[in-house]
Amino acid sequence: MKQFFIVFVWMFLMSFSGQAQQNVKHTVSSGETVTQIAQKYKVTPLDIYTLNPDARNGLKEKSVLLIPSKGVVKIPVKEQKVVETPSVQKKGNTHTVAPKETAYGLAKQYNVSVADLEKANPEIKDGLKIGQVLTIPGKQQETPKQETKPSKKEERKAEKKAEKEEKKEAKNGGQNIVHEVQPKETKYSIAKKYGITLEELEKKNPEAKEGLKIGQVLVIKGNAPKVEIAEKKSETPKQETPKQETTDAGFGKYEVKPKETLYSLSRQFGLSQNDLTDLNPELKDGVKVGMILKVPNTLPLANASSKNFTDLTKSLSTKERKELVLLLPFNVSKIEGDTTSSVQARLKKDNFLNMTLDFYSGALVAIDSAKTLGLNIDVKILDSQENRNSSSISSTFVQNNLTKADVVVGPFYQAHAEKTAEMLNKSNVPVISPLSKDSGKLYSNLYQSMPTVDYLKSAMFDYMNSKNGNIVAVVDPKKASTRKYISDNYSNVKFASFTDKGGLSPESLKSLLVKNQMNYVVMETASIWMIKSTISALLAAQSEYQLQLVILESNDALDSDEISIANLAKLRMLYPAVTRDNDTPEALIFSKVYKKKNNIFPNQYATRGFDVTFDAMLRLSQEKSFEETIYDATTEQVENKFNYNRNPSGGYSNKGVYILYYDEDLTVKEAK
Repeated sequence: MKQFFIVFVWMFLMSFSGQAQQNVKHTVSSGETVTQIAQKYKVTPLDIYTLNPDARNGLKEKSVLLIPSKGVVKIPVKEQKVVETPSVQKKGNTHTVAPKETAYGLAKQYNVSVADLEKANPEIKDGLKIGQVLTIPGKQQETPKQETKPSKKEERKAEKKAEKEEKKEAKNGGQNIVHEVQPKETKYSIAKKYGITLEELEKKNPEAKEGLKIGQVLVIKGNAPKVEIAEKKSETPKQETPKQETTDAGFGKYEVKPKETLYSLSRQFGLSQNDLTDLNPELKDGVKVGMILKVPNTLPLANASSKNFTDLTKSLSTKERKELVLLLPFNVSKIEGDTTSSVQARLKKDNFLNMTLDFYSGALVAIDSAKTLGLNIDVKILDSQENRNSSSISSTFVQNNLTKADVVVGPFYQAHAEKTAEMLNKSNVPVISPLSKDSGKLYSNLYQSMPTVDYLKSAMFDYMNSKNGNIVAVVDPKKASTRKYISDNYSNVKFASFTDKGGLSPESLKSLLVKNQMNYVVMETASIWMIKSTISALLAAQSEYQLQLVILESNDALDSDEISIANLAKLRMLYPAVTRDNDTPEALIFSKVYKKKNNIFPNQYATRGFDVTFDAMLRLSQEKSFEETIYDATTEQVENKFNYNRNPSGGYSNKGVYILYYDEDLTVKEAK
């Protein structure tokens, strides 16, 4: 397996070499704007914002911007005020359309008629587009005529002609207006602003069908938004009453995101589709990105056990091609200069790299399984170059346009997964955090695939309460936070007392037990001596009472040679777990395939890599959207359960937890 990993690291390193794009650096001059700089280099403002996210907050003099090389033109060393002059060709000149230019203005500039300009460029009948290269009819001079000051009569004649052209354009549906997309703007809000439909907006700007990006320039055939005239009439304009934003008590506002449907919205807010449409009649015409809906303020808390287990392989759809991105911390830049022997040495001591490669090897088996099933999915594997404090997520986001992905798995560290979710939030691309148990910022598109420690505990208490058990807690005095957690959340739990020497008092324990009822004894301590005294007291009481030992989380002290596993099995020790042992035929096939590829059986990280990746690919390959499968389907893969539930504050948490116990035959079984 090590040999496989070494070969992989070198192959991955080779794939990264030569990929760096050569970008041009531009030093900002005083007063320069992003639009002006974009025009100089024949790129769009979006290209500049993409490589320089901070530029959205404004430009600073002498700051350096990266300009994409694909559209670079040579800029004179000594910058001068440039006047648009078309380049000369034998059969006529060409002109590159700049923002705010119109067919009428260009015709006037080059002393030709609009009809001749349209005859030479038939495509402009649907409007001009920034960056479009036009052929200027050859009847004009090599350069535009030197303008001389016209007479007043000529000025009046030109004004009347311009007025006539404007009225004609307005009659035909308005002028071509250039609009640069601002933060938080949506297609719906822009269309409404200019008095056009979404279909008209997308027809003029086909690229907008995939969603808008800040700085993107749109061409709109409509009327410019009306400018408030109140300022001219009075120093203090009349305060305009905003549209009613408040709703009935118990309701609030929600802005529709990309890829959301009437079905997913109804499930998200705990309403039927009819109820949601009654609240928002505009939904009868379809769900549109940017719509503001009236929704309940309080979201229903989904019951983690209310969804049925679903085999998604039986409902596959391959109509649409999807894209899955894996952001994994290979950190190739750290080993670029390593020799084969040094890579071997690194693998022996770098646990994080080994974990990454194990996860990756499991994901590869998932990708092969998806191919066998005929899933219509492209997979990109990218290096997140992350450690606890830093990552390359921002540059990776820019270079690979992650907004086109349908699902992103990774990064590993919670903070970097949150950063990725933040960047993809506007595009509503699901980001799955594959390994972190931490709970942080709850972005609406962030999916925590690892149940948190707190949820493991609450799942254990929910199970005991569902069995109508009598719950007694033996909590080490050193674990004050655990005692507080139990007291604050589960008032029905009784606490056992300790002897003067610090051990469990058998009398105290016995006084809290109840006959003819299951007694769950929760033990929370890291002290081997306290564990032994608790086990002894429970074994002594077992002849009179039904009881079961319970732990809330993994406890290394139980692995001590001083603790008898046989005694834990006699007490049928119960505990919550993220994974379970699986000896089904499907699980055995995975182990067999993995061993054949890697000459070793899969460990927990390899299995996790398979489960998270394969589950995401199956959810992508349904008639429903990825988010809709979250509301309907709980799934099980080899060792992991995926039961995503929406958090009231945003995002999704996996509540797929197993309640396991040690059976008397020393095997681990799932409690029912």
